[in-house]
Amino acid sequence: MTATNTSRTIACVGEAMVELNITNTAQQIAFAGDVLNTAIYLSRGLDAASKVEFVSVLGQDPLSAEMERFIRREGVGTTRIRHHDTRLPGIYSIAVDAEGERSFSYWRDQSAARSLFEDGFGQLDGADLIYLSGITLAILPQERRLALLDHLQHHPARIAFDSNYRPKLWEDQATARRMTESAWRICDIALPSVDDEMLLFGDQDDEAVLMRLRSYGLRNGALKRGARGPRPIDPNLPSPILPQATKVVDTTAAGDSFNGAWMASTLGNCDPATALKLAHEQATRVIAHKGAIVPLSKGSAAFEGERN
Repeated sequence: MTATNTSRTIACVGEAMVELNITNTAQQIAFAGDVLNTAIYLSRGLDAASKVEFVSVLGQDPLSAEMERFIRREGVGTTRIRHHDTRLPGIYSIAVDAEGERSFSYWRDQSAARSLFEDGFGQLDGADLIYLSGITLAILPQERRLALLDHLQHHPARIAFDSNYRPKLWEDQATARRMTESAWRICDIALPSVDDEMLLFGDQDDEAVLMRLRSYGLRNGALKRGARGPRPIDPNLPSPILPQATKVVDTTAAGDSFNGAWMASTLGNCDPATALKLAHEQATRVIAHKGAIVPLSKGSAAFEGERN
């Protein structure tokens, strides 16, 4: 059963890429990206009155066209996608070790998504909630990052953010730290991962991360801690004890699926403890299967099925 929500438009802003999964026996092509993954899992949890729209730039090539069809098939709107005349989507290859941990190689320096918002921020008009990540910021030139953050600060929509720190995408750590802190200070919903925050800001543990985030005025959201389970950002809410995953095949999109399920639950008026539980359960199901997007038949009972 899907969550029941008031009509709203959620704009998910980021880069979708072509995924190459190369094994000893086959080569598979898929489409993924941190924000796109979240958009798909979020869309699965909302009723038909609410719309999830992917905001990005693709090319004019056959892979871009197939990617756009894939996005629509997954229930995410594509009307806010722009198309670049000459640039192509980024590509990455993925390898997964015996413990399910993944490593990536990227070809994205000239991707179409890096031209996002070159013509202004009209793609965000009318959105009630805007979700983006640290990767969204990292692929933009600095002048456009600053303009985007300024635009978001004055936008009437609520802002949700996941820092998703990828050092190789940034010019340097100092820039990444400044931009990420700026994003935290203007967002309404915080969905960070503890490892990213500790790596970027040098925090020693969960408590240090939470204290810093709360010092920015953040209270709404969850700190993802992998197998240890999430903790609420709000210090007045208890941290639930949740079961660890019993099967880990591929940790790709664990955090992305958590974000989507958490936002869907919260927008559907679930209480904070239930939202954390449902999001954690979604993430544990996702990591039990290969690939970022789990087919609906294998997804959470709370987030699968036809949209109402």
